Amino acid sequence: MHADFSRLTFRPDKHYSAVLTQQGRVQLDADANEQAAIERYQLRTLAADLIGRRGGPAAAPGFEIGYLPGNQDAADLTIGGGRYYVDGILCESYRPEPGAAVPDDGHWGGDGTDGAAGAVGVPGQEPAVWTYWDQPDAYRDQERPGDRLPAEFPFLVYLKVWERSVTAVEDPEIREVALGAAMPDTAARAKVVWQVLALPASELSVPDGGVSRVRDAFDAWAEPQERAAAWLAARARRPDRANEDPCLSHPEAAYRGPENQMYRVEVHRSGSAECGATFKWSRENGSVVLPIASVEGVWVDLTTLGDDDKLGLSVGDWVEVADSAYVSREEPADLLQVEETDLPGRRVRLSAEPAPEVGRLAERHPFLRRWDHRAPRGRDALPLAGGALRLREGAWLDLEDGVQVYFRPGGDYARGDYWLVPARTATGSVEWPRNAAGEALLQPPAGVRVHHAPLAWVKGPTTVVDLRQTFAPLTAPAPQEA
Repeated sequence: MHADFSRLTFRPDKHYSAVLTQQGRVQLDADANEQAAIERYQLRTLAADLIGRRGGPAAAPGFEIGYLPGNQDAADLTIGGGRYYVDGILCESYRPEPGAAVPDDGHWGGDGTDGAAGAVGVPGQEPAVWTYWDQPDAYRDQERPGDRLPAEFPFLVYLKVWERSVTAVEDPEIREVALGAAMPDTAARAKVVWQVLALPASELSVPDGGVSRVRDAFDAWAEPQERAAAWLAARARRPDRANEDPCLSHPEAAYRGPENQMYRVEVHRSGSAECGATFKWSRENGSVVLPIASVEGVWVDLTTLGDDDKLGLSVGDWVEVADSAYVSREEPADLLQVEETDLPGRRVRLSAEPAPEVGRLAERHPFLRRWDHRAPRGRDALPLAGGALRLREGAWLDLEDGVQVYFRPGGDYARGDYWLVPARTATGSVEWPRNAAGEALLQPPAGVRVHHAPLAWVKGPTTVVDLRQTFAPLTAPAPQEA
């Protein structure tokens, strides 16, 4: 998750059940975040053990799918309201009602049938539902052929679920305005993101049979996408010419940075190393984000250029133009380089114009995210591709200040896969699992973990087979004495 964390310490294999604070001690963000992670892990594990991999309560199962054939417009789906659990994660598909507005003149009709008053609470009115084209975190576009529902029947409709962080840049209501504009935001939020998507039958191997066969075929399709297919190790090694560095760290320190950092190594473009996978890295866990006010060609107007030099922008920085839709669609655009900064105007000139579909709509809360890698130098430097670093396997790669990473050969990298590497000046090293010999151990990505669940098998315009599963309450009325 992109946020300003010192480190993330939760490890399920340690079997900690609670974080216990001690009197007179410093309070750290990592302790509070580990307590939240422990509780979340326990609740989701319990839900998955009781419910199974997926299921909805029999009284209010969410995500019932209906098919709406297209006439002049593209075909659509309705998404029924309710609750559904996927690997213990609660997904809610209720669509919020718009609410009743009070006119500025204070005149209220009072009968609940005129103006805005009629929008909420009308007896007998069906609750609003999401549709395929306007679901909250999918950002489907009818102008994109790849977003449209399959033209041929049958096809499968499924639920894709993951979790991501949200800061005050994307949701301004998080910020406490009483602290003043000069103060940074406080806590970030973790958000469950769900998307209802479609899969052509040609992507599945569906033998003849009933609903269970369709579910089995879907699980066979989803399993490789949910399994970790990329592994990384990290370490700190004293650079060869460390003696020429200023005395900012201990002479024998392997990590030579002047400050504690939380390095984030993240896959930018998917695929294998041979097929052009790329990665980027940040020494601030990708948390340096600056809200965009407007985009005019290669000039980007910002609401701020950062709180200080450490958390701002400089010429030569690589940045990613993003917004809520860009983050949710997981379709990478090229990183762009800052070529000029206009401090009085609070704007920057980029090396190219951002993609036209990103960063222009204020309601999507556009922002720039800074990454800290630099253009390659030296014979063994990694070349750039679209502003990101080409991924090289089977060798230790230098990031900066003695921090190195190693990608295991044969990996299949998914966009958004990331690893976190805390670097500490007190030890002159990085925090990373090691074996008894002190060698760095390969680790799967810290995220993003994606979950899937089948919802419906659309056999034709009027035939939708429900693939959801439901569960009944565990409780029953107590026996009454005669």
